Amino acid sequence: MQNILEKAVKEGFKQIYDATIENVEFQATRKDFDGDITIVVFAFLRHVKGNPVEIGTKIGEYLKENVAEVADFNVVKGFLNLVIADVYYANSFKNINASSNYGIIEAKDGEKAVMVEYSSPNTNKPLHLGHIRNNLLGYSVAEIIKASGKKVYKTQIINDRGIHICKSMLAWQRFGNNETPESTGLKGDKLVGNYYVAFDKAYKEEIAQLISEGKTEDEAKKQAPILLEAQAMLLKWEAGDEEVVTLWKTMNEWVYKGFDQTYKELGVDFDKNYYESNTYLLGKDVVAKGLEKGVFFKKEDGSVWIDLSAEGLDEKIVLRADGTAVYMTQDIGTAIERFKDYDLNELVYTVGNEQDYHFKVLFLILSKLGYDWAKNMYHLSYGMVDLPSGKMKSREGTVVDADDLMFEMTNTARTISQELGKLDGYSEEEKETLYKTIGLGALKYYILKVDPKKRILFNPEESVDFNGNTGPFIQYTYARIQSILRKADFNYSTEVKVSLHSKEKELIKIMELFPETIQNAALNHSPALIANYTYDLVKQYNSFYQTVPILGCDVENEMIFRVQLSKKVGEIIKDAFKLLGINVPERM
Repeated sequence: MQNILEKAVKEGFKQIYDATIENVEFQATRKDFDGDITIVVFAFLRHVKGNPVEIGTKIGEYLKENVAEVADFNVVKGFLNLVIADVYYANSFKNINASSNYGIIEAKDGEKAVMVEYSSPNTNKPLHLGHIRNNLLGYSVAEIIKASGKKVYKTQIINDRGIHICKSMLAWQRFGNNETPESTGLKGDKLVGNYYVAFDKAYKEEIAQLISEGKTEDEAKKQAPILLEAQAMLLKWEAGDEEVVTLWKTMNEWVYKGFDQTYKELGVDFDKNYYESNTYLLGKDVVAKGLEKGVFFKKEDGSVWIDLSAEGLDEKIVLRADGTAVYMTQDIGTAIERFKDYDLNELVYTVGNEQDYHFKVLFLILSKLGYDWAKNMYHLSYGMVDLPSGKMKSREGTVVDADDLMFEMTNTARTISQELGKLDGYSEEEKETLYKTIGLGALKYYILKVDPKKRILFNPEESVDFNGNTGPFIQYTYARIQSILRKADFNYSTEVKVSLHSKEKELIKIMELFPETIQNAALNHSPALIANYTYDLVKQYNSFYQTVPILGCDVENEMIFRVQLSKKVGEIIKDAFKLLGINVPERM
């Protein structure tokens, strides 16, 4: 509609004022005014002098006369409110209803792909609440970009090496008595995480002992025997010591199996895994070439740096004096490898906002090294997730475990559903499936409805509220629509002509926005746009549901049309929630 109107406004402006305008500014008509779409007249005053009301009136008269879809207009100060004819919305719904995959675009053959990286866990602890936000964001952004018509690869880099891994390994050697996930009944990631906490406890005890013997706190932290032993273990691992490498492989496998269970429960997946143990040496050859080209410079101690002060940043090390790589070196090499492995157009990193500076530097370095694709790299920066109890600390074992949180969300949904008492006739298995659908839907929606850049205070009970902007509220509306469809024991697939009720018209207006919302969400890497669009759609549907009769309508054509409207709204809810990784129940 905007395209039709923009073209007509430009033609009318040229005809009336012999002036050319480049853009026409549209906005939704305010609820207290009559109209469906509003043109901002004030913007025209740059091109012609005059009274905004007079200008708006002349343009309105031109549009009413020359555009079949414009039924009427009114001007309020500098705003031209247009009333669009019912026939336009009826035809619009006809097209929407005919589309089996409304708003979703298939990727074209041969088109370059987008890679989205998310999760990126360490193999010394289970996934926690912070990982949940990371995974939900990354997975949803990948699905949204895919729906916008791009080919997408989902990936993670698993941080499976380093001193933190050795800490868990050493603690297991000291305190583990050869226990395994099988012997303890614990998921592998939880078992290994327990030993990371055990290491920290022993480390603090040794620090306290050394301080009591006269060491300073700084000396004690560096000289604690358990830390020195962990550092020696890391050197052995890097040297390929058979015993250490075997233990490393064994404990990592425990963790991978645990992660896979959590990912399955959370409903996320990956097309490819990268492992830091395979990538940590990447980038060193790139740094050497960059040094020859003058992109980097070497300091007196032999370390290699890049000076980004001209870009408002500072100097950044890319190679230590002993020739070992830093994280930046590895990320340079990994990015290059990914663009070699896949025909990529864009690479999205889902990483918390504490790494904002790191990615600014990474993208700048790759650009200076001459990689054109560096301009298509994006850091999906997000805020942390807090709980009413405060921040989480992995070493102290005070994190909110991802598995435990999902379990608790299911329990919360169970309690609230039982209190509402609407599950008569459900089998126990059906009830459990529904509790999980509601609980996980509540968790996912609560996190994804917030702009990624904002910090979240997560309140589990608030998220499972069946009223307001929540997952269960939207799921309930979907289930209500399915109930209507089950009761509609007549053929409602035939095309009918009706005079539109204002509530039907408003509903179609929002439905029209779904394709554009997907494109905007993909462009802005923001599932929040999809989540809040769905809430707006559901609010409008419930207003329609409460205002006009559907199955109880006396006019057959109107009843058929309203069932068709309901069915399509249900399909859009289901498709939108699928982009967020959320399931919808058929009954509730």
